[in-house]
Order: sequence, then C-alpha cells, then structure tokens
Amino acid sequence: MKRASEKGLIDVQAFSFFSYVEPKERIDAPAFGPGAGMLLRPDVVQKAIEDHENRRGKALRVFFSPHGKRLDQHLLTSLAERAQATGHLMLIAGRYEGMDVRVEEQYADEIVSIGDCVLMGGDLPAMMLLEGLLRLVPGIVGKQESVTCDSFYGPFVDYPSYTEPLVWQGKEVPAIVRSGHHGAIEQWRQEQAVERSLAGHFAWTRSSELDAQSMKAVKKALPKHYMVLMHDEIDLGEDKVGTTSITSIDIHDGARSARTYGVEQFFLVTPLIDQQMIAKTLLDFWVKGAGVTYNPHRHDAVSRVRVTTSLRETIAAIEEREGVRPLVIATSAKSVDGVKSLDYYSQGEVWSQHRPVLLVFGTGKGLARSAFDQVDYVLGPVQGFSDFNHLSVRSAMAVVLDRWFGYNPKMSSGAKK
Repeated sequence: MKRASEKGLIDVQAFSFFSYVEPKERIDAPAFGPGAGMLLRPDVVQKAIEDHENRRGKALRVFFSPHGKRLDQHLLTSLAERAQATGHLMLIAGRYEGMDVRVEEQYADEIVSIGDCVLMGGDLPAMMLLEGLLRLVPGIVGKQESVTCDSFYGPFVDYPSYTEPLVWQGKEVPAIVRSGHHGAIEQWRQEQAVERSLAGHFAWTRSSELDAQSMKAVKKALPKHYMVLMHDEIDLGEDKVGTTSITSIDIHDGARSARTYGVEQFFLVTPLIDQQMIAKTLLDFWVKGAGVTYNPHRHDAVSRVRVTTSLRETIAAIEEREGVRPLVIATSAKSVDGVKSLDYYSQGEVWSQHRPVLLVFGTGKGLARSAFDQVDYVLGPVQGFSDFNHLSVRSAMAVVLDRWFGYNPKMSSGAKK
C-alpha cells in the first residue's frame, strides 16, 4: 500500500471525529431509552463527511455495523468496482455502541459487517476491507496471478503450498509437487483446492457461480450419496412398530429428487412380498417397459430405484458396491436421544471421513428406535417459522437434499445491476 501511494495509484487519508468538535467536547452521547452504551453524535459525523466531500468530491460511503452485509469476496469485488468508478471511497468507522441510526439512513451507500461477532469498534473492519479491496486495484499487487488465483476469488479456496526443507517434523513435501510435471501439478492443485473447499467452505462454493468444469470437479469430489425411504421399522404410534404401504407418487417424486441432486441410488425398504411385487410392477413399466419411450426423463430417474427388505440389507448393498460401509444419516422431525445430531452446516464433518453417505427417510410417524440404532447421525428437523411441522415425505426428501448439498449461487454484481 505504501508503494502504491508513492506511485500515485492511491491516496489514503485518515481523520478523527475529534477534529470536528471543540476541545474537550464529546463526540458521543448516551442512547435514548433504557440500557447502557454511548453513540457517536450524528451532527459530528455529518460535519466530517461533508467537510471531506467538499474538498475531495462525492464519495462511496461505507459504514460498519454487525447488522450490515457480510463481507466476502463478492462484496469486495463489487465495492472495488464502485469505488474505482467514483474515485473516492470513504470508510466511516464507528465506536462504542455505534452511531445514531439516522446517520446511516442519511449517508450510507453500504453498511458492512465482517461477520457474526462484535468488536470494540469499526477501525479493524475498515482496515480489513481496505486491504482486501486494494488487492483488487490493478497495479497494487505485484503479480495479478496472486490475486486471481487466491482463495475466494473463484468458487474454491487455495491449494496447499510447500517450501524448504523437504522433510520437516517427519512430514515430507508430496512427490507430485516436486515432479516438474506442470500439468500433473496443476491437476493435483485443483483437486486439493476443491476438496478443501467442500470440507471447510462448502457454503461459499455452493453459492458461487460455477462453470461446467468447476461443476464437474465438485461432482467428482463429493462423496457418493444414497437415500432410502423406509416402509419398515416405522413408528405407528401408541408404542406400535410396523410397516407402511409403498405409493407410486413417493417412488416417482423420490426418484426425481434423487436424480436431480446426483444421488447414486434410491432404495425402498419393505419386507412385505405383496408390496415388493407392487413396486416391481411399477418399476418394470418405467425401467424396461413402455415407460422407457413414453417419458425418457422419468425412465432415467426411476432407473435408480431399488427395492430391499431392510435397512441392514440396504447398508450391506452399498458397502458391497463401494467397498466401505456408508455413513448413515437419519432424518427426523424430532430429536433422538443417543444419536449424534447434525445440522445443515456440518457437511465437512461427514465428507472429511471419505465414505459414502446414506440418507434415511421414514414414513408414517417416523422411524422407530430400532432404525435409529443403526445410524451414525441424525439430521435436525426441517421446519419453518411456524408451529406446524407435518411435511409429506416427498417434500421432506427434496428439502433435505437441497439443504444438504444443493447448488444455490448468488447473483453476480452485474446481474444485480
């Protein structure tokens, strides 16, 4: 930043609100109403902003507050573009309990938060934003590659890097990065970056705009997922455990959800021979009967459906196919004692174990205890801001799959404009 200033690329000035009050006059005052805390006076902030804009021209004014937009690379890129267009960026950092809200309403072009935490004031957030933003200004960072290939510039974080010594604390630099084979090294780096991103920053990756190559890389790196709809070991109420009936709409909608989200197979569990025959009749029509040409998309989805007699048989079938037992994650509309709970931000904990995943859905009043005794985790309930929690299993399957690993990109700044 110093070199950029010496070259005339940027001109940075810092000023104090105390410059706009008389000696020993306070720049803050108690907030109206009950509660502790002091707020910066709006008239003092007004003097500071208007004085600098009178001398430097209208600015892009950025305030800092926990209630602002969360700072990420998308926002940094947008602010950098807007600041360069304006030619004048003003960062207004608060202190104490913040500022009188009327100042933000009057002057703020953007209100920024650095995350879900509270600091003593806005000076550190302002420095963080300034450093992140200036990296995007051409000429400030020596090599543009250092910017465009860094974490969060695209959908992935950076790959792991190594330097001398070759062996340190018993850990050796991987042979691939010492091979001199640039193509192989780049492939390895890409794979490592994707794996790191999915394990620790999946929310960032899934919210980024992915091109076809990146989509393919994510799909390859994701552990294989399976799902099963249980019609056995079902809670029927009044301390009864039993079976439920297979319905064609559950098969169709479950299969389409599975296909949409890239699930390998969709299992139906029933120990009843007549129910198995009903399912077989329906599946035969879509998999090898007239349904193949009648609706090819439905054929494609339903081809992934398989009927098994129990949850144990389902787990065994996946283990035989994958060579390792899957991590079994049950879904439930209520908490389950004795089973570790997951939320929809815990993908990294599961995926870092490098095992296939089986998502288990119940019918009736939900899974019986005997089913939960076979699982590794249970996902928290799907619910909205209401006191009603009775989704159909078809809806629940689609919602769970989307929350767990759906693709949900934010609009680019260009699209928003």
